[in-house]
Amino acid sequence: MGRYLNSLVPFETYRQIAGTRFFADKTSLLMDVVHAAETDGQKYLCITRPRRFGKSVMACMTAAFFGKAVDSSAVFDRLAVAESQDYRKHLNRHNVIFIDFSRVPRDCSSYVQYISRVQDGINQDLEHVYPDMGMDVSGTLWDNFLMIFERTQERFVFVIDEWDAVFHMDFISRENQLAYLAFLKNLLKDQVYVELCYMTGVLPVAKYSSGSELNMFVEYDMTVMERFSSSFGFVEEETDRLFEIYLKTTKKPKITREDLRIWYDGYDTASGERLYNPRSVVCALANNQLADYWTSSGPYDEIFYYVKNNIEDIRDDLVLLAAGEGVETEIHSYAAAAMELNTKDEIYSAMVIYGLLTYRNGAVFIPNKELMGRFKELLMNKESMGYVYRLANESKKMLAATLCADTQTMAEILESAHNTESPVLSYNSEIELSAVVNLVYLAARDRYRVEREDKAGKGYVDFIFYPERKNADAFILELKVDSTPEKAVRQIKDKNYVLRFQGKIGEKPKYTGRILAVGISYSTKTKEHSCRVEVLQDSSV
Repeated sequence: MGRYLNSLVPFETYRQIAGTRFFADKTSLLMDVVHAAETDGQKYLCITRPRRFGKSVMACMTAAFFGKAVDSSAVFDRLAVAESQDYRKHLNRHNVIFIDFSRVPRDCSSYVQYISRVQDGINQDLEHVYPDMGMDVSGTLWDNFLMIFERTQERFVFVIDEWDAVFHMDFISRENQLAYLAFLKNLLKDQVYVELCYMTGVLPVAKYSSGSELNMFVEYDMTVMERFSSSFGFVEEETDRLFEIYLKTTKKPKITREDLRIWYDGYDTASGERLYNPRSVVCALANNQLADYWTSSGPYDEIFYYVKNNIEDIRDDLVLLAAGEGVETEIHSYAAAAMELNTKDEIYSAMVIYGLLTYRNGAVFIPNKELMGRFKELLMNKESMGYVYRLANESKKMLAATLCADTQTMAEILESAHNTESPVLSYNSEIELSAVVNLVYLAARDRYRVEREDKAGKGYVDFIFYPERKNADAFILELKVDSTPEKAVRQIKDKNYVLRFQGKIGEKPKYTGRILAVGISYSTKTKEHSCRVEVLQDSSV
């Protein structure tokens, strides 16, 4: 056992995770990897996912399963992989080189220092396990691996985690990046001692040309490739099972199953499955509290990093995204070398890869409430967002005016929105109007859960604002173009949308405050807005 060769670290890491309360068994991935290598001839696999989507856990699982460091049957015998007929054939039968490229030496300030730690560490491990080879410990890794293979016919499984970490390190230059890619090529490409290479990261393998350094890898991302799509993130069934554990083991559960869907669901895979953010689900259940667990390590400034080079073109799209609409785009393979983001397609491609947006049916969307909160912060805190910033900050006044039925102020704020130069505010349909309504009610998201096109009563309602506090006012909002706000309110009443706030028979009401009907209309002839607010129900009386 060594630092890199048959290291005990990935086994111990996975053993601890497998013993936790909210553990999801993803070991079916292991046989998929075996079949890819043995049956399909794909022994170079690069699986990319957003950060905190379980990549490192899966890498440790892979190394713990294949590696000879320790007998790991006590962990894997009770998991899904044990049902495979090839289970014993591969369990702890391989030499594994495990490299986590996010690890750096102390006070590291150069690429040479960084990569030397890896090369020297592996060479020392090889010398320790194969002391009679007479290998040059200061020599190149691939020469020493070749020597071992020629004399012993032993091959190695390489498990590489965070392969793209170097592209995010301040001390790594463009020249260093090229040297790093050359290092991986020399170590792995067409090398007979490589039995399998399982590599993970956020970024797809950089492709500079048809003769790329690392073109031997088959890349599996979340939006294009179906294989391995359910192995990262939680699918519905896994989330259901973890939620049942939560209910059975938590003294006073505060989270509902619907809460998990609203906050953490919404990532789409190429196979059509919807994924939950695994880190956020586990943290929420373990803490018995909903919060921004995934985005807490990357505030709204992270989103701004991607849009700052093209604010003018993207500003209107952000209004639509915040309204829950999709924005059509073409997702491109985002090369590690292409860090300059200028066109909308490049920007959205990067944001999908980093998990800030999801891609579905040719369009990008904000996945869930956790991410919506970060986009809201961006719109309300960056003055460079122009009219979007100004209108977003008017949203506090809009909410206050609605709750006190100040329809004149409501209309004035909407007039101000329409008098901007944004083409999204043309109001040719209710889609554009709904986008602006989302923007002028943006501040409400701190106090309300905003649902669009919710099934309520006999039909679908444009917006329902569910208050976070039980005694706060709730309201139902209906939009009309070339109609009247009175007709909008009448539709709310006729279709009995208020039923959405009522619990089951015999249950106490969900809200003890008022429920308001809000109608907003816009005339394409007069270019005027009209608003109406009526009380539908007042439980406090």
